Amino acid sequence: MLDVVAWGELLIDFTTQSTDESGYPTMAAHPGGAPANFLAALAKFGAKTALAGKVGADTFGRMLTGTLQSLGIETRGIVASPEVFTTLAFVTLDQHGDREFAFARKPGADTQITFAELDLSLIDETRIFHFGTLSLTDEPARSATRQAVAYAKERGKLITYDPNLRKPLWRDLDDAREQLLWGLGQADVVKISDEEVEFLFGLSPEEGAERILREYGVKLVFVTCGPEGCVFRNPRAWGRVPGLSGLQVVDTTGAGDIFGGSAVWRLLSSGKAPEELDGAELREITSFACASAGLSTTRPGGISSVPAYEEIMERLSAPQKME
Repeated sequence: MLDVVAWGELLIDFTTQSTDESGYPTMAAHPGGAPANFLAALAKFGAKTALAGKVGADTFGRMLTGTLQSLGIETRGIVASPEVFTTLAFVTLDQHGDREFAFARKPGADTQITFAELDLSLIDETRIFHFGTLSLTDEPARSATRQAVAYAKERGKLITYDPNLRKPLWRDLDDAREQLLWGLGQADVVKISDEEVEFLFGLSPEEGAERILREYGVKLVFVTCGPEGCVFRNPRAWGRVPGLSGLQVVDTTGAGDIFGGSAVWRLLSSGKAPEELDGAELREITSFACASAGLSTTRPGGISSVPAYEEIMERLSAPQKME
């Protein structure tokens, strides 16, 4: 039995380390992709996980698959194709560690997966099915994603969703909005950023969380607000947890995904349905996820930056370091 199966992109993040006198970057390669970052957190804390997606039958594809295997993430759902290249993302950072993305993805392997290539036994065996919207930008991955979500819902799986909006990957932002809203309508648990709430609704995090819960049938919403922490809401309770203070931010890549994976792990550990959690339980889950995400920003990369459970708990036990 699996705890979580994620569907979507597995890619290489090239992150700027320095720039030369002409402004050209020297970059370091890190394994990434939002669903893979999400699973890396879950696997770090002991969950049984698997990724379903597509890479190229190339050096990076083999390296990425090997990285997942080294983390204990099941890879039988990874398709390696000789027809396309593994997707690459180039990440530049400002002085605060915030990111700007450019993608080599025209097409990238992740956009070319079909439903026929999905190992349905993974969904049959799992408790939770997770997806995002990078797999909705292009065909055939868009249709495959819709079919995969429908298959999971028909079998009563808990559906978790992270919009993970990357505007450069969309030809039309109206299409992006439509696809993001479709995703909200499928999900039981949503992790969404304050920027995505603003993009979709023009609302504050608190107002956005309330609207998502009320209009889309979602049972639990987390609206992450970067260093300002996170707003949480389910039918029983809502609140806000602050982010960690005093961090030396190096790279924010994957922080939102690591928040999501950490929160879902705590949700699994609770043994409760997301709509049944009370305010104290939600605050504990959100605090753990905020600490995990915050600590991840103090080191480079996504998959490689997930902190240890002991490090998170040590930080949480030091209230003087919290805002």
